[in-house]
Amino acid sequence: MSGFSFKREEKIRKHSEYTVIYKKGAKKESHYFKIAVLPNNLRWRRFGLTVSKRIGNAVQRNYVKRRLREYCRLNKENLPESSDIVVTAKQGAQKLTYAAMCTELNLLLCPHAQGPATGPAGN
Repeated sequence: MSGFSFKREEKIRKHSEYTVIYKKGAKKESHYFKIAVLPNNLRWRRFGLTVSKRIGNAVQRNYVKRRLREYCRLNKENLPESSDIVVTAKQGAQKLTYAAMCTELNLLLCPHAQGPATGPAGN
């Protein structure tokens, strides 16, 4: 079970790192999400999530962030290796079901994946 957890080194925490990834990373966009992926010199993936105030109040933003973290946690083995990945939620993402969010992120991040990983709750 510990293989599904996030370690400290798997998180992007510095503003300067986000800025470099936004500027130099390969970008893809869907209706509800934008992603930027930049190869790193590490042997593991790092994740960063951004949810702006346009999404809604703090409760709605945290709801979206929890779901994005869960997606990244369950699907990290399917995502590009040795890369920094930043997922930005766009307006309307708070209205998606978890399955719809997984489907849209799978199309952006790992198009070869077979269906959404819905997690233990399945919603």
